[in-house]
Amino acid sequence: MASAVKFLHFISIIIFSIKSSDAKVPGIYTGSPWQSAHATFYGGADASGTMGGACGYGNLYSQGYGVNTAALSTALFNNGLSCGACFEISCDASQDGRWCNPGRPSILVTATNFCPPNYALPNDNGGWCNPPRPHFDLAMPIFLKIAQYRAGIVAVNFRRVPCRKQGGIRFTMNGFQYFNLVLITNVAGAGDIIRVSIKGSQTSWMPMSRNWGQNWQSNTVLVGQALSFRVTTSDGRTITSTNIAPTNWQFGQTFIGRNFRV
Repeated sequence: MASAVKFLHFISIIIFSIKSSDAKVPGIYTGSPWQSAHATFYGGADASGTMGGACGYGNLYSQGYGVNTAALSTALFNNGLSCGACFEISCDASQDGRWCNPGRPSILVTATNFCPPNYALPNDNGGWCNPPRPHFDLAMPIFLKIAQYRAGIVAVNFRRVPCRKQGGIRFTMNGFQYFNLVLITNVAGAGDIIRVSIKGSQTSWMPMSRNWGQNWQSNTVLVGQALSFRVTTSDGRTITSTNIAPTNWQFGQTFIGRNFRV
C-alpha cells in the first residue's frame, strides 16, 4: 500500500511539472544570431514622419520609443507579428566602408512600422522592401548614428536582442461599451506579442484577438469591472498583471502592469 501511494505521489509530481512547464517558460529572452540586411531612412531630421505606423503605437515620443525605431520589410514584419521586437543593427563596413561611421557603432531599435513593397521597382534599385529582402527603414536620426546621410542605403548586420524598457507593460483602453480595443506597448524581453487574454473581476480569462498591429480586441462588456491581462510573447513566456484597471476605469486611460525580466 505504501509503495502504491509513493508511486501515485511520483506521478502527480510529473503531471504538475508538465503543467507548470506549459504555463511558464523559465529564464529570459536571449535574442538571435547575426544576419545580413540593408537599411535606409525616412521620417525627416526630427523623425516626425515616423509617428503612427502599422503597429498602432501612435506618438512614438510619448510612448517611450523616441527615434530608436524601424519600419520592417515584408520579410521581417511578419504581418504585424514582429511589432515591438527589438534589433541591434550595425553598418557592414566590409561592404560599405566609405559610408559607415568610424568605430563601427551599433544601434538598438524597436519595430514600430511596416515598410511596404514597391513592385514597380526592382529589388536592388528602389524596391528595397520587396520580398524576400530583409530590410530596415530607420528613423533618420538613428540611421545617422551608424552611417552617413549621403549613403542613402547601406548594408548592415542585425540580430534580435532583448527589449529593455523602463517601467511596466502599458495597456491603453480604447473603444466603447461592447468593443474593447487595447493598445499594448512598452513590452520588455522578446517584445513581440503572440497572445493576450483579458479577465474582468466578474468573468473568467478570455482570449483577445489581434485587431491590427499591437491593438487587441474583446467584444465582451467589461465596463464596471476590474481588469487583468495576460500577455505571451514570441519566445513562449507569459506574464500576468492582476486587477491593474480599477472598477471605475474609463476608455482612453492607460494602465501599467508587470513586465518581463531582461
